[in-house]
Amino acid sequence: MKVSSFMPAVTQMIYDLGLQDLLDGITFECPQVALKEKTPVVRCVLEGKSYTSDEINTLFSKSKASGESLYFVDEVALAKIAPDVVFTQDVCDVCQIDTECASLAVNKLAKIPELISITPQSLEDVFDNVITIAKALDQEVLGKDHVTFLKNKIADIVDKQREARVMPKSVMLLEWIDPLFNCGHWIPHQIGYAGGIDLLSHPSGDSIVIDWQKIVKYNPEVLVIAPCGYTQERTLEDMKFLEAQPEWKTLRAVQNKQVYLADFDLFTQSSASTLVDGIIVLSKIFHPTVFTEATGLEHKYCNYFDKK
Repeated sequence: MKVSSFMPAVTQMIYDLGLQDLLDGITFECPQVALKEKTPVVRCVLEGKSYTSDEINTLFSKSKASGESLYFVDEVALAKIAPDVVFTQDVCDVCQIDTECASLAVNKLAKIPELISITPQSLEDVFDNVITIAKALDQEVLGKDHVTFLKNKIADIVDKQREARVMPKSVMLLEWIDPLFNCGHWIPHQIGYAGGIDLLSHPSGDSIVIDWQKIVKYNPEVLVIAPCGYTQERTLEDMKFLEAQPEWKTLRAVQNKQVYLADFDLFTQSSASTLVDGIIVLSKIFHPTVFTEATGLEHKYCNYFDKK
């Protein structure tokens, strides 16, 4: 069996399951370990170009409005791989190739592969996706064992909070800076498991543009900034947009130096293991006196004021 993944999260989950020998044909956005070994077949016209957050948002918005995708498939490379299964997605038709575009490409192949759309809305959906992927690769038991392992990690975090009788922290996580986007889908569930609550979030739904004055009125204790596709270093370049906002210095999170930058894959990449890593990171951010041990994830996030 040979499978292709048109979704970075699926690629990560295939690696997490140890089934990467079955994989070839990935996207240019997939994890580095895969890019070193596998053939990129999904490309984007914006590759290698530098844009501001606002320019990126404008380009993708125009693309969506016109119905023209910025993504395309290297059909020659895909034909050489001749996959039996292709995983795609419909969570976001703006920042990743969607099922419609994938269908146009795979239907031109001599052997038409099975097309499986991975479209999670909630954290539980992401865990179900692990089973779906594993089952498609004839390894359903392996998938169930992996999910059990990850859910036990979450249970340990929740139990520790219960034992310490912690109070939930008032939190906001931003998925984009310019314009401002709240967090949606599974991220509010991550925040909840980590001992926080984001009252401006959209659980199991799309992230949306949010007015700055709503953030000012909400005035969260902790602000986490993890723009989709951005590392901490890239996010740091765009912090000037937040600092220029009226009342920035009056926010509780700013005054108490509780503003954190995090790598996107902890939150906006819907691979089960990295989302659990995100919960671990958030629990340490929200409740540092309870979660004191090192996790090996310290390089994935930072306090913004340590970088200024």
